[in-house]
Amino acid sequence: MQVSFKGAFDCVKEFSETDFTEDLKKMDIPALVLHGDDDQVVPIKASAKKTIKLLPQGTLKIYAGGPHALPNICAEEVNKDILEFIKA
Repeated sequence: MQVSFKGAFDCVKEFSETDFTEDLKKMDIPALVLHGDDDQVVPIKASAKKTIKLLPQGTLKIYAGGPHALPNICAEEVNKDILEFIKA
């Protein structure tokens, strides 16, 4: 909530117009994708569900009812899941 308008615009422009498909296919380390199934900003079907199919060592964790900004809204659960992933 403390970002400039230009920073917010530039961020949305980049993540909505840049195709990371080939980069994701080349990742050779485990990757954790966290996504809420009620994200109204970046719908799960258009992002995480496609991303996980491209990651050779990807793990998808879906938060039922989870909105956008999961680290802020569901901080305790997100932190727990990240620690578990790192320890595995």
